[in-house]
Amino acid sequence: MYFSRKCKITFICHGATIYSEENRLSDVENYPQLSELGQDEVERITEYLRRRAVKNDVIYTSPSVRTMQTAKVISKLYKEEAVVLEDLHPRKCGKLNGLTLEQIETKYPDLLESWFNNQEYDEDLEAESINDFIARVKKIIDEVVAQNEGNRVIIVTHPDVIQAAICAALEMPANKIAKIFIRTGSATQISYYEKWSSLVYSDYTPLF
Repeated sequence: MYFSRKCKITFICHGATIYSEENRLSDVENYPQLSELGQDEVERITEYLRRRAVKNDVIYTSPSVRTMQTAKVISKLYKEEAVVLEDLHPRKCGKLNGLTLEQIETKYPDLLESWFNNQEYDEDLEAESINDFIARVKKIIDEVVAQNEGNRVIIVTHPDVIQAAICAALEMPANKIAKIFIRTGSATQISYYEKWSSLVYSDYTPLF
């Protein structure tokens, strides 16, 4: 039925790292680990899940060190292991990998706008296009929803992956993705129905 919910997903953004604190782009999975701030954020978001008694049937995580560290803490709360979604990695950065936004403005001033706005593959940028990135994330989320009909799911992942999931769920134009702000250590929830999706809340960060 039109109003029959198939699946509810709570997206948890990993805790802070030295890269996120520096606004540094990175698609590398084995570095960096959570910073001290990031570990505190993970403890707070886990306590939020506990206090809210957020029910859950399965936990998924992206394969990076920072997301798996985050998922490990949350897994202890639910006493279940997280399932790794190997393809749910951040957007491929190409030439911009490892650079801060400030460095990109200096080194590649013409490519910064392409990074945020180019919807098709850009040979100069050598990065995943916004369209391809959102389509990749949507495919994975669609598969998770199909496999978990009637379930409540937690997915621990990256800020840009959550941005892409919101764009896909709300059918937003791809070039608007940068207007969605997702902080580290935050929670976003989307309900998936048969023919539509609803953003329940976004970028919630516990203050306690």
